[in-house]
Amino acid sequence: MEPSYERADARVRAIGGSSAEHLSSFVSWLGNQQYSAGYACIVARHALAFTRWFEGRGIEAGALTDGDIERFQRSRARRRCRRPETRRQERQALALLLIFLREHGICAAAASCVTAVDSVAADFAEHLQRNHALATASVDTYTRVAKQFLTWRFGQAEVCLRDLRPSDAIAFVRQESKRMAPPAVKGVANALRSFLRFGEFRGEVLAGLAVGVPSVATWTTTPPVPKAIAAEHARRAIDSCDRSTAVGRRDRAVLLLLARLGLRACEVIRLALDDIDWDRAQLCVRGKGGRQSLLPLPADVGAAIAAYLQSGRPTCEDRHVFLRSMAPVRGLLDGSDGVGSIVRYALARAKVDAPHRGSHQFRHALAAHMLRQGASLPEIGQVLRHRSPQTTSIYAKVDLDALRTVAIAWPGSAR
Repeated sequence: MEPSYERADARVRAIGGSSAEHLSSFVSWLGNQQYSAGYACIVARHALAFTRWFEGRGIEAGALTDGDIERFQRSRARRRCRRPETRRQERQALALLLIFLREHGICAAAASCVTAVDSVAADFAEHLQRNHALATASVDTYTRVAKQFLTWRFGQAEVCLRDLRPSDAIAFVRQESKRMAPPAVKGVANALRSFLRFGEFRGEVLAGLAVGVPSVATWTTTPPVPKAIAAEHARRAIDSCDRSTAVGRRDRAVLLLLARLGLRACEVIRLALDDIDWDRAQLCVRGKGGRQSLLPLPADVGAAIAAYLQSGRPTCEDRHVFLRSMAPVRGLLDGSDGVGSIVRYALARAKVDAPHRGSHQFRHALAAHMLRQGASLPEIGQVLRHRSPQTTSIYAKVDLDALRTVAIAWPGSAR
């Protein structure tokens, strides 16, 4: 008999008992998350065995914890036929069951071990969100640096911010500089200053301690030339997407948004179905710092998105435009696991030796193309939604023809 959701549902209903209804809803949830019917049957089998075990011991479904999964697996470890891969599969299936039960409020959330460092870092994150309105990514970065600093200084002991001294900040930045590039160390220093100002704001850090954080020389007056992908390489990467598959249609639409509109990876990930105005051919882009901008929707980009939405996007309650192709189906993940992986695979398929493997090179390529077509730097900054003209000024370096007209001849050379 072929595996199906109906077969898995019939199996869990056959046992009866107080957990039968929960397990039936669990099977339906697996289907909504786009797990295959075959995998749903496997998970249902493990969930049934686990249900018989905890009900036989008088444990209610609402009282289940991760420790119960460990005890269940230990009770079955005596069976010699159980191979390691079977135990891993069983644990993954039962972890899915606990996620379902917690999402639906049937059992309590997992208990978290909160240390003194975690408590201070949580207060710092709340301060950044409430008083500075920083983006979620910036809050996460600053909080991570604060936790690293506090763990380095206090370890597992009680955190006493009044014990901090300028030498602590200097030593921490020096330590980070041994394993990180200067731009990254500069970010660490900025986060550390922000945390020390937070402590000063609460009256727990000596006044002026943030000023003692050393500055990091990154030569911002001479930023590097932007690494832009060549126009031909960009076209090859876009054309490498297989339009006959759902994943290919999704990847092509993502790459066109990067190449034609210069969107950041985070902006592609945040794009929601309600952000597309098809009648006016406009996109509402949610950029850095919570800012929103309206951009025109080119015909080829709109056609690629429509093709994905009509015959490619999985049926899902998630309102993000672009979804994962594998279960659990939800919006793309931040960082290299989302848009970054789409770019890397496209470059590999097209056999393109690009300046780097990230998505930002398409944004740089758009700016370079506009500059060659005669667009001014303010116009480029408006399209790329730069907050400062200084950010856009780095693209003046890529217009080599214009730079040659102002270059000073080398002494003794013929003009």
